[in-house]
Amino acid sequence: MVSVNQLTVRFGGFVLFENISFLINDRERTGLTGRNGAGKSTLMKIINRQFPCDEGTVSYQSDATVGYLPQHLTFNDVHTVIDETLQAFSELNLLENTLTKLTGELSIRTDCHTEEYAKLTNRIADISHHIQILGGDKRMALTEQALKGLGFKETDFKRLTSEFSGGWRMRIEIAKLLLKKPSLLMLDEPTNHLDIEAIEWLETFLSDYPGAVIIISHDKRFLDSLTNRTIEIANKKIYDYPAPYSRYIELMQERLETQRSAYANQQKKIKESQIFIDRFRYKATKASQVQSRIKALDKMERISIDTFDQSKINLRFPPAPRSGEIMLEGEQLSVSYGNLKVLENVNFIIERSEKVAFVGRNGEGKTTLIKMILNQKEFTGQLKTGHNVKTGYYAQNQTDILDTDKTVFQTIDAIATGEIRKKLRDILGAFLFSGDDIDKPVKVLSGGERARLAFACMLLEPTNLLILDEPTHHLDIISKNILKQALLKYDGAIIIVSHDRDFISGLTTKTCEFRDRKIREHLGDIQVFLDKRKIERIQDLNITHTPQNEVAPPPTISENKELYSKRKETDREIRKAQNRTEQLEHAMQQLEKEIEEIQNLLSNPEHIKNRSIFKRHDEAKYELEILTAQWIESSEEVEALKAKREKL
Repeated sequence: MVSVNQLTVRFGGFVLFENISFLINDRERTGLTGRNGAGKSTLMKIINRQFPCDEGTVSYQSDATVGYLPQHLTFNDVHTVIDETLQAFSELNLLENTLTKLTGELSIRTDCHTEEYAKLTNRIADISHHIQILGGDKRMALTEQALKGLGFKETDFKRLTSEFSGGWRMRIEIAKLLLKKPSLLMLDEPTNHLDIEAIEWLETFLSDYPGAVIIISHDKRFLDSLTNRTIEIANKKIYDYPAPYSRYIELMQERLETQRSAYANQQKKIKESQIFIDRFRYKATKASQVQSRIKALDKMERISIDTFDQSKINLRFPPAPRSGEIMLEGEQLSVSYGNLKVLENVNFIIERSEKVAFVGRNGEGKTTLIKMILNQKEFTGQLKTGHNVKTGYYAQNQTDILDTDKTVFQTIDAIATGEIRKKLRDILGAFLFSGDDIDKPVKVLSGGERARLAFACMLLEPTNLLILDEPTHHLDIISKNILKQALLKYDGAIIIVSHDRDFISGLTTKTCEFRDRKIREHLGDIQVFLDKRKIERIQDLNITHTPQNEVAPPPTISENKELYSKRKETDREIRKAQNRTEQLEHAMQQLEKEIEEIQNLLSNPEHIKNRSIFKRHDEAKYELEILTAQWIESSEEVEALKAKREKL
């Protein structure tokens, strides 16, 4: 359908990629991957005819159409949501106008046996078929379906697009693009603008999409669920794998091992040839051999390898200062935007070292609650901060507040104080800024590089509560993995708003679901949350079940104070039972040691007739049996209490 042939792109003296070629076939699902700055977005723009290439061509089938969603767009805010989305059917409107005109012309003709009449009827049939493919009279239903799937409510349809944030306006553009049904659909980081429900709706939609799809995404699960092919841009080349992302990672590692081996062999040959040339350069008897070696070196296609090694990176947050057991406690919190009530009489508690995920549809109050915690939004109710709580905050727009006129090093140097200043280069290195990278102006950094720099700034002062609002936006998968591992080792509390399921999976210990102005608490990470609700997909939360299938809702946060008291009491019981178990175990070890010593004595013939030793041996064995039975009972009590704690 689309053919990329010997494509080369240069920026000044820098080659982005060189002589790359590949085909895009009908109905293929391709993930386009590579490190930040590798040229993924540039390649999409070239295929969409928005960006020129220095060499090479892109060829299209005659009937192929291309739709492209970039990371950033300028919006025309003059229509309502529904009217703006219906602009997707502009081609359909033109076809219908043409059909009306031709049908009118046909109705007044009487030459029904002529060739011209037959041509006209065939054209009318072709246009009618095309209208049917594009949706025809179903356009309103299709439009509403797309908007609802992407998170809009019916009450939003008549609102002006100017009333919505950039992320929601981007959803309108996604809906328009999907409704246009181009032969090739290209999406550059579409999940950045979607909550988890909308992401899963988009997955379902794209799995049945009739055309080809190319996706740039740092959401591994999104790629794995959709793609059957991965194209990697690395070292100015492309590597084409007939596999989804996770399998591509395995194949890439195999390729890199082969590449490293070939590189080492080539370097050895180059070194041997260079030694020969240097040694015999001026010997007449070796002149022809020297020239042969020189020509061979000039013609040799040098093997290059990606020198990045994730295993060498060891990113750690500073140890969390000691805080009180309760870090945050909200009671009867309510907040509104004008007449729109976002949260109403909610309660919540964040304990020390707890890692909490905030999930729910956009607009349900996740970011609003964070602003309340940071004293950036007025509210009613009480919000208490615990003893010695030191907060670090990463906002959705964190990268926008960096000074673009400063360099990477100047940015972090301006914030650092005290002993930490001696470790600035190490900190930047941990965030993949090394060598000349630290002298780059912020203005030339990619979105992912700016995000990494913003995180580096957060490491300059120890915190015990990290609040992260969509931290993975713009981070590539390698950077996300590094950040996730650092957060897993972090010994403070974390509140994280994220729509990246793979990122938060296994990271958080509690999930707070925001819905209908309330918050519901679920112990465990995102997968436990879904399993507990007996659903497979997050959008199923809003499906109305029949009474016989209805699942009792989990306890609301409004009951959280009572739950907290019950949990604390159960925790005390667990500690008490654990202490008793440990004491019994210690006593058992002492008896086992004593029995072993007695048996050693009895192995000596001198002590065989000593009745007191035999008596103590029997007593010790009996005591050990009693303690063992008590230890088993105590251990079972601990497990039962832990199970009880999990159900609270």
